[in-house]
Amino acid sequence: MNAQEIKEYKKLSKQDNARDHMNELELILTMLGEATTTELSRNRDSKGFISLQKDAKDGGKVSGNARKEIESKTGKRVATAENFLEQKKKLPVKRKSA
Repeated sequence: MNAQEIKEYKKLSKQDNARDHMNELELILTMLGEATTTELSRNRDSKGFISLQKDAKDGGKVSGNARKEIESKTGKRVATAENFLEQKKKLPVKRKSA
């Protein structure tokens, strides 16, 4: 999914940052795609839109394949419509004992 599709899937506003509402695996896979894309661009010495776009697609495929493998092994989807910040707000507050 692209950024706009993620916001729609998670029912976020235009002002919301999608990363703030991702669970741990969503964040890790996003970072994997970005890091792979950066590494490919450096290794290939990519210049210009077309070359960089290919790097981004290839980086996305790496993280997409990892996502599919995780989902296959766990039997659960990685991306959820759950709003991580809303879940965090619902967690019980730990109070220090006096």
